[in-house]
Amino acid sequence: MELAYYYDLWRGLMLSKEPITWWQKFYVLFYQAFLDGDRWTQYLNGVVTTIWVTALALCLGVLLGVIVAIVRTAHDQQRPGRRNVFLGLVNFVCQIYVTVIRGTPMMVQMLIMGTVVFSTSRNFTMVGVLTLGINSGAYVAEIIRGGLMSLDPGQMEAGRSLGLDYFTTMEYIVIPQAFKAILPSLGNEFIILLKDTSLISIIGGKELIYAARGIITRTYESMFPLLGTAMIYLVMVLIFSWLQGKLEKKLRQSDRR
Repeated sequence: MELAYYYDLWRGLMLSKEPITWWQKFYVLFYQAFLDGDRWTQYLNGVVTTIWVTALALCLGVLLGVIVAIVRTAHDQQRPGRRNVFLGLVNFVCQIYVTVIRGTPMMVQMLIMGTVVFSTSRNFTMVGVLTLGINSGAYVAEIIRGGLMSLDPGQMEAGRSLGLDYFTTMEYIVIPQAFKAILPSLGNEFIILLKDTSLISIIGGKELIYAARGIITRTYESMFPLLGTAMIYLVMVLIFSWLQGKLEKKLRQSDRR
């Protein structure tokens, strides 16, 4: 028999005065949360949107992070007596950016961007991407800056002695070495960003939580949609953590060769 038949049967049992078993109630709640009306497709669309938002926000965050990290590292590595005024001004702006973003809650930033800065916009998902990217950029900047500063200063001096300018030395000598050191931290930032995508629903962005909330408003039952959403996030985090571990293992093997 079709699932709809069982659904109608168990719903009738729940409305009757006869006692029902826990698994009968479990089935009805599960059915209406995931199977009725092909609601599982809404979760699937939410997963696709969540991954897409995470990828875009991470690209923006890495771009901002690299720029800020290079500016701050270049400022800190200036030789005594040869300070660049313009670089000092840009470094000051970068410091303010990192301090403000890291010192305020993500939810507050999301609400400011969604209800104040872009209050006239209707593409709340892209507003969420922009907010997540700006927030991630501050943390990525500190991760990359820490990796660059941890390397032996002789690496930079060796590149400069070969006639390379500062940015060419950073691109071909310093950054490739720093990348292996900061990869675990970047992976953790990606996982945090993946989970933070749930916050864009507070401004109307459409992702996994948005899909779950839509189902809750139609079924008036929140346990199964929220538990299902939590399990989906857990599975995605486990998958990306596994991929990160495989990448780190491959990089370690390349170091031994």
